[in-house]
Amino acid sequence: MTLASALAATGCAKDGDGSGGQAASGEPCQTQQPPQVPAQQPQAPSAGLPPADASDMRVGLAFDIGGRGDASFNDASVAGLERAKQESGLRETKELDAGAGEPEDAKQTRLTQLAREGFNPVIAVGYAYADAVKTVAPQFPDTNFAIVDEQVEGLPNVTSLVFAEEQGSFLSGVVAAHKSQTCHVGFVGGVQTPLIQKFEAGFVQGAQAAAPDIRIERDYLTPAGDNSGFQDPNKGSETTQGQLDAGADVIYHAAGASGKGVFSAVQSAGAQAIGVDSDQYAQPTVAQYKDVIISSMLKRVDLAVYEYINALARDDLRTVPEKFDLSVGGVGYSTSGGKIDDLVQTLDAYKAAISSGEIQVKDTPGE
Repeated sequence: MTLASALAATGCAKDGDGSGGQAASGEPCQTQQPPQVPAQQPQAPSAGLPPADASDMRVGLAFDIGGRGDASFNDASVAGLERAKQESGLRETKELDAGAGEPEDAKQTRLTQLAREGFNPVIAVGYAYADAVKTVAPQFPDTNFAIVDEQVEGLPNVTSLVFAEEQGSFLSGVVAAHKSQTCHVGFVGGVQTPLIQKFEAGFVQGAQAAAPDIRIERDYLTPAGDNSGFQDPNKGSETTQGQLDAGADVIYHAAGASGKGVFSAVQSAGAQAIGVDSDQYAQPTVAQYKDVIISSMLKRVDLAVYEYINALARDDLRTVPEKFDLSVGGVGYSTSGGKIDDLVQTLDAYKAAISSGEIQVKDTPGE
């Protein structure tokens, strides 16, 4: 994918002609039979262990842009803290927000503040904290740090909480292919970074596995380096409208708080949407759009935060998976609202094939 010149001025990246085959507009996809692989029960390394005692622990949480209420991965991190409070007796938490367009040193200041105030661990939500973690963590060798969505190597007091977003997005692509009435679907990414491209890559592969002739629109709200794409519902709505006008009728987004604009456009058009990160059908901040949210790709940041806190409380970080993928329940799909109940067997068949290695999901998009 390249930045199309017609859209570069507005910060959008576009795959203008769609991708996939030439299915006739207005007709559902001719879908393929799913692979036949025995289903496996996802099981994390900590499976069977009781909740740890975290009653002496004080956890600091540094949000990415969007913060609490984004109905996406920031809220998912909060859900992990809340579970730790309920099940592990977590003593105290503190949350600090990020500012739109803030300088890099603001992230360092946030992490430093939490560490100096004695919070341990300090959890940085989002890959944007990578450089700040690399700078701050060595200054506080007795404080444990975790970072969501970025692999940080060589720092003994830093744990990376990373996910196989492409695997969960593959299942969202299968959902879109089966639910589209035009065999034409769309993906809206917030910022064109390698992380968000994993969502695109999996979605496209899943949609094409289920329906080889499907057409797929692909857009990004902003290019790499401009993180406003995660908090611009208006741009999300405008971009989605373009995909709907092109004929897409199921839109999957990985755009953070901009997803509210995606849902708004989809609702106005009477189309369907697939949410991301959290079960967005059940999120209060997007409740007005729940009628069009048929599923969400679950990226279990809540599980990762909870597992990390418990592992620290046990003084055994070996129970934190190297990657939260389908095989450990780290990604998946939601069924809230009952709109994809008819696809559960199909989705679980693909899920088993991915978990077993029969299907290898790419983490970079093709042309």
